[in-house]
Amino acid sequence: MDKNTVLAVVFSVLIIIAGFAIQAIFFAPDPVQEIISPNQPPTTVEQPTAKVPELPVSSSIAASNLTDKEGSIVAVGRDPSVREASLETEVFDIIFDADNASIASMKMKNHLDEGIPVELIFRDTPEDSAFKLYFGYDTETRSDYGYYVSRPDNYTIRFTRDFGIIGKDGTIMPETFSLEKTFVFSETDYLFELYIEIKNSVNEVIPLNFNGFSYTLAFEPQIGPEFFEAPDGRYKYRKFYTLQDGKKKEAKPKNNEYIVDSLFSWAALTGKYFTVIGIPDTADYTLRLSTGSTDTIPLTSSMKFSRPVMNSSLNTDVFRFYIGPQQKQQLSLYNDAEDNGFGLRDLQLEKAMDSSSWFGWLETILKWLLSIFYSMIPNYGIAIILLTILIKVVLFPITRKSYQSTAKMQELNPKIQEIKEKYKDNSAKMNQEMSALYKREKVNPMGGCLPMLLQFPIFIALYGLLNKHFELRGAVFIPGWISDLSSPETIWNFSPVTIPFIGNDLRLLPILYVATMVFSMKVSQSAASSTSSNANMTKIFTYVMPIMFFFILYNAPSGLILYWTVMNIFTVLQQQITNRIQHNKAEGKRETPKFKIVNKFNKSQKKKNIKR
Repeated sequence: MDKNTVLAVVFSVLIIIAGFAIQAIFFAPDPVQEIISPNQPPTTVEQPTAKVPELPVSSSIAASNLTDKEGSIVAVGRDPSVREASLETEVFDIIFDADNASIASMKMKNHLDEGIPVELIFRDTPEDSAFKLYFGYDTETRSDYGYYVSRPDNYTIRFTRDFGIIGKDGTIMPETFSLEKTFVFSETDYLFELYIEIKNSVNEVIPLNFNGFSYTLAFEPQIGPEFFEAPDGRYKYRKFYTLQDGKKKEAKPKNNEYIVDSLFSWAALTGKYFTVIGIPDTADYTLRLSTGSTDTIPLTSSMKFSRPVMNSSLNTDVFRFYIGPQQKQQLSLYNDAEDNGFGLRDLQLEKAMDSSSWFGWLETILKWLLSIFYSMIPNYGIAIILLTILIKVVLFPITRKSYQSTAKMQELNPKIQEIKEKYKDNSAKMNQEMSALYKREKVNPMGGCLPMLLQFPIFIALYGLLNKHFELRGAVFIPGWISDLSSPETIWNFSPVTIPFIGNDLRLLPILYVATMVFSMKVSQSAASSTSSNANMTKIFTYVMPIMFFFILYNAPSGLILYWTVMNIFTVLQQQITNRIQHNKAEGKRETPKFKIVNKFNKSQKKKNIKR
């Protein structure tokens, strides 16, 4: 294989590989200003809605395993009998755990998996609910010892509990403090507010100081929906983002933890389609983002907000949490006070979306076009095919030059082989003659590869769009086969047998993709690449590379593979048509002189016959 052909092949492969690498790179968004809502927390403590039977005083229930030591915190008063509470809005079905004043279940009524509402609280054990509060910095000093429950209105639920501190003599000190957690929802918002009020029973500073911290509010262990294998990082993932100094940053935990001890506007835990965003008030919180694993969850992802010590006898902190779909139309509601139920503005939550890349603007345009096609024919599989056709039409002037260059190289192959054979012992002369041939025939040997560079932005944008476009989630293309364009399809599950790199599902789309890719490469490759001198190299790029992509894309979303498969089919058709046109032109040039001679001979014969 000559030097230029090798460079062309290497250049093509580098473009494809670079596509997978660069699609994960994101630029920081423009600086934004966050304005906290002026909403004030409730000022009165509601009493339980029903009388609770009297139980023994729980003076031995401690918040840590140091119950017999000075400084240990214990729950005081009588234990309530309520252990569970619920609340419903237009978008949520919520179950609260009254033992620790947290959320045990949070199902989205408008987003389903196989007809079942998606669960956003992915718990390890029944005790691992979300939005729990721990005293101090760590998560060992717990506060989950039974709370009184009250309901000020249909969208508000309040938990209250009194706590005491063990003194030097091992008994509970007479001064106690109360903890009140109030969850405030609205009828249609995916965002809610959480008020944490701590009040001392005497006019003194609240006695919560654990090495400089009062308490830690945590979302753990994972955002749903549930999964049973560790996310691969491409098609399933969990990522952390923060907004600091007006700039979005991706937080990548090292040794399973990432600590932010400077001011930040919000922190987000983002999956492919859903996200939870924690928005604290102006206190100087320390943020800890951590990952890990358990026996039942292969990847845990937690956000912990640790508050510095309080300097008054009464303190109220306000947290806001968005937990729901990663959709711009929902996240951007909190930029205008009139668009949401809490009067919030300029939060810029849409910055947390895992969608902006170098070509995010192009991804937005392609998403708009896909939506137009879907409005015409309400099937996202057909919409993807129509978008593919449109892209091929738009790129036709560019790809036409590429295909013409490839076809011309095929026509020149006999002359190229002649030069190689003639100057096989003089590489310098060979390259000189090859360059002269290309110049004389007006052919650029890189012409088949350079247009690929111009298609590169579309390749990256479509990869991002079809890999995580929310509307593809649960979208059916062909019932019984491709029932969810956001997930890989399956035609046969051969559990319990597991094949390395494949698992226990047989998928048809990746097979069709590889077949069309092989055929496309065989059609579009230069005839020079099929000579005996480089047959091995040809086989590598014609068969080995598609097989490599087969394993890389085996678990890719169906919508993504559908696009590439259809694109390969149209590429083959376009290349074959171009080759035939080019071949016919070449044949016409060769036959024209002969055709003219025959015509002259026929005309002279006719004249002779007329004279006779």
